[in-house]
Amino acid sequence: MERTIKPETLKTELSSKYLLDVRRGSDRDASTEQLAGANWKDPEKLAEWADDLPKDQDIVLYCVRGGGVSNSVVDALQAKGLKARFIEGGIEGYKAAGGEVAGK
Repeated sequence: MERTIKPETLKTELSSKYLLDVRRGSDRDASTEQLAGANWKDPEKLAEWADDLPKDQDIVLYCVRGGGVSNSVVDALQAKGLKARFIEGGIEGYKAAGGEVAGK
């Protein structure tokens, strides 16, 4: 399975994805935005929530810029057999590509 999804692709497929915000708590608290409908999960507590994610739906996750946090979470979720990818460039890349965000 692919590890990433391009922001431009996600914009056209958004409604069929389970959106997962995995920004660190401090990064999320410092922001006023999120992808509409995204569920926030603390990446440092992944073991507590990973088994509750949908097994039959594409999961798209994001952090701030699509770096270390997204990489480690996608690795863990794919190892569990989940269909997970992360947005290239994170929420910042999504916004730069013209993706809409909502207030949280």
